Amino acid sequence: MAFGEVGTSLSKIKANSLNLAGTFGFSGTVSGLADETPLVLISTFTSDGSDSNATFTSGIDSTYKEYLFVFNSIHRQTDGAGFQYQASTDGGSNYNTTVTNTLFRTYHRENGDNPTLTYEAAADQAQGTSFIRLDEIDGGADNDQSLSGILRVYNPSSTTFVKHYVGRVQYAQKDDYSIQTFTAGYFNTTSAINAFQFEMSSGEIQGGTIDLFGVV
Repeated sequence: MAFGEVGTSLSKIKANSLNLAGTFGFSGTVSGLADETPLVLISTFTSDGSDSNATFTSGIDSTYKEYLFVFNSIHRQTDGAGFQYQASTDGGSNYNTTVTNTLFRTYHRENGDNPTLTYEAAADQAQGTSFIRLDEIDGGADNDQSLSGILRVYNPSSTTFVKHYVGRVQYAQKDDYSIQTFTAGYFNTTSAINAFQFEMSSGEIQGGTIDLFGVV
């Protein structure tokens, strides 16, 4: 572009505005457009009110390097039950992938008591194969108590590296605490992970949805 053309183009851009009557030429890429979709919905689990678990056995492959689970108003049948999950490397036949993880929680009671940040050693695993806690124990089962949040899983189809994950959920505890938990860890396997299962530590899932997205 010649110097004169630069001046002409700049004259079309006013202070705090763009003169849309002008004609512009672009090279490269443009981001932030309305039809740009960073998340692609793969599947949705919707509770029918009496689900022993929620399983995702398709759509988890090498298409995306990151997968996002979104939990919306998950309701538990049993007071004090924990929301937990595991991964499978055999399409959902077994959910017992070796994992090392950690969990922290923050909480604050409705009456203003006891704002706290604490580490939950009881929720940790070191090369374990049990289901992984996404919340701390004592979640409430009242009608006005539920759980919402996210879980991000990175590069689950890799056959070279371990698979990392980061999760965050917020829920109402049975004694009227607002609790947020933060969990992170990795699946210590070089086999591709291709399925996930979510459940309560006791009782059923009695409400809510779980959306699985691929992250573009």
